Amino acid sequence: MTRGPLRLEVCVSYGLPRKGLPTAASFRKWVAAAARGRIRRADLAIRLVDEKEGRALNRHYRNKDYATNVLSFPAELPEGVNLPLLGDLVICAPVVAREAAEQGKPLAAHYAHLTVHGVLHLLGLDHEDEREAEAMEQIEREILATLGYPDPYAPGGN
Repeated sequence: MTRGPLRLEVCVSYGLPRKGLPTAASFRKWVAAAARGRIRRADLAIRLVDEKEGRALNRHYRNKDYATNVLSFPAELPEGVNLPLLGDLVICAPVVAREAAEQGKPLAAHYAHLTVHGVLHLLGLDHEDEREAEAMEQIEREILATLGYPDPYAPGGN
């Protein structure tokens, strides 16, 4: 755990109409909850996109020809460059809305979960095997609980 105040810069951009989407302040709150105690200073960007842009990015960077809910792009700084750049998150709004509806979850809770999940990826956590997945899910549950959201992995949760 990292002690001390959290210095956070979050730039949120919208690549589609903002109506019905969380505010930049909401994203900052969710990022802060995920980063608090794990890092002291971070700069990151969040971009909300439509399915066309989300699909193009997923195809280009992951060779998967569909839009996914969240993409995490950790900053790759040259050795010796010490900047607080954490990376970028891309969140595909139509996919998030569809998933929330299909899973019976409040839309804000699903956005909070995916933002926390993406930030944890930027911080180096992963879920490549069962042990990593369980550990990451537990951290997500704890962070979301501090924000007042239920367990996103429980049936009907989030």
